[in-house]
Amino acid sequence: MIQRIQTVYLLLVAVLTLLPVFLPVAWFGSAEGQFSLYAFSLQDAAGAGVHSTIYMGIVFVAALVLPLGNIFLFRRRLLQIRLCVVEMVLLLGCVAMELAYYFLAHKAFPVEELQSSGMNALLFLPLVSMLLCFLAARAIFRDEMLVRSTDRIR
Repeated sequence: MIQRIQTVYLLLVAVLTLLPVFLPVAWFGSAEGQFSLYAFSLQDAAGAGVHSTIYMGIVFVAALVLPLGNIFLFRRRLLQIRLCVVEMVLLLGCVAMELAYYFLAHKAFPVEELQSSGMNALLFLPLVSMLLCFLAARAIFRDEMLVRSTDRIR
């Protein structure tokens, strides 16, 4: 149901998780040129894949699909709360995978060739998504308590 605040939170989680799938997470400058770390590969300036990072992409896609599916489970609030916790674990995995592939990409270049490197702000979007997912779980819990309190009145 779109009028609930947790739906807005879950949609924001999905949008913030979608951005690192298509935009570069980090960049590396070497003597051979500019390289960008995407969710599914490490690419050179021409867009050709140098190394595959398919596992990071799979975790991001799973973290993208879960909140979208969670929106439609509005009648099963306890399951929604559990799926929000699973989403937070997936988002923590996204951060871990991003950092792991960032530091593993450093090893793809010889030390003397790597001139500069940096992380984009997209690297920290899963942390913001974790906060929004927590807020969604809290709002779902409040709805559940409201429903339980009205059942007692009858």
